[in-house]
Amino acid sequence: MRIFSHTHKYQLLLAVFALFVLFGGVAEAQVMPKLNIGFDKTESVEDVAVTLELIALITVLSLAPSFIILMTCFTRIIIVLNFLRRAMGTQQTPPNQLLMGFSLILTFFVMEPTFTKINDEALQPYLAKEINHKVALEKAKQPVRDYMFKHVHEKALALMVKASHSPMPNNPDDIGFFTLIPAFVLSELKTAFIIGFLVYIPFLVIDMVVASVLMSMGMMMLPPIMISMPFKLILFVIVDGWSIVVQQLLHTLR
Repeated sequence: MRIFSHTHKYQLLLAVFALFVLFGGVAEAQVMPKLNIGFDKTESVEDVAVTLELIALITVLSLAPSFIILMTCFTRIIIVLNFLRRAMGTQQTPPNQLLMGFSLILTFFVMEPTFTKINDEALQPYLAKEINHKVALEKAKQPVRDYMFKHVHEKALALMVKASHSPMPNNPDDIGFFTLIPAFVLSELKTAFIIGFLVYIPFLVIDMVVASVLMSMGMMMLPPIMISMPFKLILFVIVDGWSIVVQQLLHTLR
């Protein structure tokens, strides 16, 4: 019996990578946070505040995988790679775990400037007690907002603003964070499906050519996929398809 599903494994992996990113700068400075969990009598209001902050931190870390998926380029990358695998007709090759891991690495590669800015402007000052948690949260949100605004589509943003029944914004700062997130996800889905369609075209042409040749030869009982898949794999390897797809993905994400 499986204790963890594949989804739980992926969420755990995302959480681990989020911890590495958030506390990477802390490790370099040789200042590691200390965590003690237990129950004891409190003698001041400050102790209660620290406990509440710890609970809030644990809550944020539990939601971090969802935030990483929804507010980064992860959605676009994993959808395009899945389209590519289906277009080649290789079923489960590469396996889901490999696609997830590769998509996650590419996501952190693309989002590194954003995460670095969050670490320098929000996390490190907060750990140094130069700013409080409210200011740190606002400073951490701004780089993420800038990234999402860079890739959000105007129609998707207008749709979510209209659906929220909020006043028409005069500038980007008037758009709420939870209005921007679904608009960004819709934009990423649209872009990913467009790229996936373009990826499908050359493989579809090969399938049509092979099917036509088999029909002309009278081999109607032979599945075309059995003949076309080796040709698609050979063509994909010869043109260095993985590098081309990743290069174009990174070009759309920069």
